Amino acid sequence: MSIQLGPDYVRAIAPYQGGKPIAEVAREFGLDEAKIIKLASNENPLGMPESAKLAMQAAIADIGRYPDANGFELKAAITAKYNVPAEWITLGNGSNDILELATHAFVQPGQAAMYAEYSFLVYALATQAVGARAIVVPAKDFGHDLAAMAAAITADTRLIFIANPNNPTGTFIPAAELEAFLQVLPAHVVVVLDEAYNEYLPPELQYESIAWVRRYPNLLVSRTMSKAYGLAGLRIGFGIAQPTITDLLNRIRQPFNVNSLAQAAAIAALNDKPFLQRSAEINSAGYAQLTEAFDALKLAYVPSFGNFVMVKVGEDAAAGARVNVALLKQGIIVRPVGNYGLPEWLRITIGLPHENAAFIAALKSLLA
Repeated sequence: MSIQLGPDYVRAIAPYQGGKPIAEVAREFGLDEAKIIKLASNENPLGMPESAKLAMQAAIADIGRYPDANGFELKAAITAKYNVPAEWITLGNGSNDILELATHAFVQPGQAAMYAEYSFLVYALATQAVGARAIVVPAKDFGHDLAAMAAAITADTRLIFIANPNNPTGTFIPAAELEAFLQVLPAHVVVVLDEAYNEYLPPELQYESIAWVRRYPNLLVSRTMSKAYGLAGLRIGFGIAQPTITDLLNRIRQPFNVNSLAQAAAIAALNDKPFLQRSAEINSAGYAQLTEAFDALKLAYVPSFGNFVMVKVGEDAAAGARVNVALLKQGIIVRPVGNYGLPEWLRITIGLPHENAAFIAALKSLLA
């Protein structure tokens, strides 16, 4: 007689599938790793900044000791950059950690967490992992319908995830609309504002979400250093909220969840303005390069405010998977989004000019 271990809601979880690693594609298709182009995981094509590499090298000397569990120096760097007290900061093993900590801290089994259709899969996984009920609000033009989300709040709703810009669709909510939504929320509902792609926004669309934290005690702003800062492999993110939220997050956070090398690299990267500026410039030029090609190919795409573009590569439900495999055989890794309910589409991370050009050439040949 077999014994079932664990609750049903955990067994029902389909594990998160990241973008295919280069080594895996090389093995699967017999390709040279050095010639494979990865445009699948929204990583910075510039890699990590030199300043962060040097900081890591210096930190290696003390790697035999545990990292600072409270991240004093990193919190000081975040405090200086965003003008918030250290006790308003929670450090995470990537911003993914912040999202999961928030779910565990604020949602009990049977209560509800809310997110939009076509939003980051981790919201659904985190909700399932605590045995909570998911309220999935239909998307509007591939993005958040804030009016519908406000109307869908129930008495047992405890957490709302909002990504701005949104992944995987790239849509953006203007600041005025977002703050109007915050103003009508019940006090018992915590909002996680996931701003993983904030640094890619043009100056005219930037807004002061950190200032909102001072006005809304139920707001948690989540940031990552995996994207524009180029530290994806180090897994470093942070949340900013008032102490009523951060106190709870830190009660359940693993004591050494951010390693010493990640902390050192993050401090350097936060202060490396030239690298951040160059990342934004490369991204803007790459976006134009990709979308001009999509226009020429008469392919529909969703205007994006992140470091990726979602493009429709066919009309049938097998289109995304079919084109994805054909690209893999040519050594180009992109991200199919059929698991988001978008099987006709692919998400393309913006790469360096020659990487974008190689993808465009391959796509043209496949669709000819």
